[in-house]
Amino acid sequence: MRDLDKLNDPTYPAFTIGQAADMLGVQQAFLRSLDGADVVTPERSGGGHRRYSKQQLEFVARMRELFDQGHTLAAASRILWLEDELAAAYDEISELRQRLGYTERRGG
Repeated sequence: MRDLDKLNDPTYPAFTIGQAADMLGVQQAFLRSLDGADVVTPERSGGGHRRYSKQQLEFVARMRELFDQGHTLAAASRILWLEDELAAAYDEISELRQRLGYTERRGG
């Protein structure tokens, strides 16, 4: 994979903590606190600097929305985990239905 192609990979750790904080409109300390609580664990560069992926930034943005709504860290983490589990279950159900040739019948 060419280096530029890596930027299309949502799991590639392309963003520094400063870039991530700027894009999300948060303080770097907020990102460090999520890392310290093992909610978001960024990759580390050879020099030990945090590097965030697009996927992680999307998760942090969702986390921030829940904080802004008054949820605690534990509650927000649980909500996001459950949302992600539910989305994965829906994807799996859809895939299984396709494999089985399932078509939804509608009343007419």
